[in-house]
Amino acid sequence: MLKAFKKHIEDSFPELLDNHFIIACSGGLDSSVLVELCQLLKLNFSIAHCNFRLRGKASDGDEVFVRNVAREIGNEIFVTHFDTLGYVNQHKVSVQMAARELRYTWFAQLMKEHNISYLLTAHHASDNLETFLINLSRGTGIEGLTGIPAKINNIRRPLLPFSRQELEAFAKGQRLKWREDASNADAKYLRNKIRLEIIPKLKELHPTFTENFKSTLDYLGQTEVIASAYLQNLKDELFVEKGERVEVKISKLKELKPLSTYLFGLFSSYGFKEMKNLEALLDGLSGKQLVSSSHVLVKNRDVLILSAIDDSKLDRQEYFITEEEVPLNLPVNLKFMSVSERFDNTNSEIFVQKNALRYPLSVRKWKSGDYFYPIGLNRKKKLAKFFKDEKVDVLSKEKTWLLCSGEQIVWVIGMRADHRFRVVDVNQEILKIELHD
Repeated sequence: MLKAFKKHIEDSFPELLDNHFIIACSGGLDSSVLVELCQLLKLNFSIAHCNFRLRGKASDGDEVFVRNVAREIGNEIFVTHFDTLGYVNQHKVSVQMAARELRYTWFAQLMKEHNISYLLTAHHASDNLETFLINLSRGTGIEGLTGIPAKINNIRRPLLPFSRQELEAFAKGQRLKWREDASNADAKYLRNKIRLEIIPKLKELHPTFTENFKSTLDYLGQTEVIASAYLQNLKDELFVEKGERVEVKISKLKELKPLSTYLFGLFSSYGFKEMKNLEALLDGLSGKQLVSSSHVLVKNRDVLILSAIDDSKLDRQEYFITEEEVPLNLPVNLKFMSVSERFDNTNSEIFVQKNALRYPLSVRKWKSGDYFYPIGLNRKKKLAKFFKDEKVDVLSKEKTWLLCSGEQIVWVIGMRADHRFRVVDVNQEILKIELHD
């Protein structure tokens, strides 16, 4: 196996030959074999171990074992402890999900602090098969059937071509020791049930099932590459960038058959995976929207508008401007200056009578019930009606800021000034307010 592993590293992971990396080591068979292989190849690596404190003395025993391995081979080791159950209670996630989130967050911090390029995990071919069957049982697209990626960002998984049986044979041949996690034999966990009960039955059906599966996974992976390239070309054609958002013509989407499959391929990476909701959005009323963890998708007449959620502006909704100072943290870039004469207002600059203002001014988002007196109209108009008449879509409304004096709107920023603050006396101080990109 060492010879095959060496060739696999040289062919598929040459970056590991000359760079320092971390091996995530639990002390179990898989990660112990990975440490031994990398040590035999004299690669430059450190070891990282997480104690999740889930199995009492057994968890502490794993830590002691991994520390001893690192000491015996003379490699640097990093160890951390987690209050995993506390994290579960706080974030309302499963134990497995908590452990995953905790360890990968720590790995990322570790790599950044020590300027380490890559993290190696010991996922192998049997893990790939289990993941395939889990995804198949839950329902998935083709990307869920292509297995665990060998490379993703700075994570590398060089054991994926090798089965657990091959790892165990190598370990016994090397007289390696490893730790057994008793929970791996508990069939109440889905992955264990698949490994202990389902996969043996599949191997009974066909003696070369494992090798056949590897070939099938390769074919699926190649098919996924072709499908992804086609979908990217389709995105390039249909997704029209307009500033910070993307517009997609609904009529063009409806031409795609089978529609639900195309919709999944085009929008799932933005967090939209419920195809019934997406299809309903195409025929919904203008203004209807779907929200994922990262994006908003809005129907606006004959297009869908896709926009990323800006988390940085969610917490604070009102900013104040004193007569002496315009703060630097405004969500819009405003510049105030006294001028001797006024000109016509535009979308990017307005002229107001300074003595009509009441400081501090504020910049805030619009809310239901807001109204102003659009300049040139000289009568009250609700902001919602103004937006509708101006054909402002939902996303643009949500991104619109108001400049206010007390409760009165001075400027729907970037759109229309208020009649009440217009310049009526050129002998009084005139304030020019500019909007900059």
